Amino acid sequence: MTEAEGFPPGALCEDRLLGGRLVLLQPRTGFRAGSDAVLLAAAVPAWPGESALDLGCGAFAAGLCLAVRVPGVVLAGMELQPPYAALARANAARNAIPAEVVEGDLARPPAALAQRGFDHVLTNPPFFPRAATPAPDPGRDRARREAAPLALWLDAALRRLRPGGRLTLIQRAERLPEVLAALAGRAGAITVLPLAARAGGPAGRFILWARKGARGPFGLAAPFVLHAGAAHVSGADGYSPAAEAVLRGAAALTSQGAEGMPQPASGR
Repeated sequence: MTEAEGFPPGALCEDRLLGGRLVLLQPRTGFRAGSDAVLLAAAVPAWPGESALDLGCGAFAAGLCLAVRVPGVVLAGMELQPPYAALARANAARNAIPAEVVEGDLARPPAALAQRGFDHVLTNPPFFPRAATPAPDPGRDRARREAAPLALWLDAALRRLRPGGRLTLIQRAERLPEVLAALAGRAGAITVLPLAARAGGPAGRFILWARKGARGPFGLAAPFVLHAGAAHVSGADGYSPAAEAVLRGAAALTSQGAEGMPQPASGR
């Protein structure tokens, strides 16, 4: 296994996403992408030939999952931390996926991105505010605890979109009011898909879709349930069939659920 620049020998391990379709090098102890990145990528409504920017790409899990599901997407990534940017390039090359990865601060993007408009921006902004307890690993802390306010992150995402371009993001449920406030007057046709761990339980996260400059109505979809059964079974993922289709089968995730999956009947 070739170590990516910026990580010492033995610091990386190999993970397989989308049922083995994507092989990803990630730090053993730093920031590690998981189901959130796969769900985010599955939700991007891209077509072959359209351009997509993974903003804050880390090891490039989300962007590369999108490229696996939508061959021919024109993919770019931006990452603040140089070791992770190098790792993103290594992962793209490892999977033979053409992609451009640039290092940069979202508040001051490099010219290579500042002069471009994308059809899609996908992003997983840091989940926790600056005042949250720091993570022991610096790379994980930088990825999970925001250095820039969430509103600034979303401003940067919108600036990278062409008029009418689509923003797709994943975030913690408690931060939905912040997200909506930051998008007000600048993006519309917003749809929110709550992500619930189990049927009948609260949504801990959400997927949000928005179009730059659009004026369409707000939509709130039925929750997407990640796990089957009423409780966790030790040693098993226990994903629902719809989540299994997305996380391992590379199905698209829409406001109606996993593409091609029958939806449960509503009722009381």
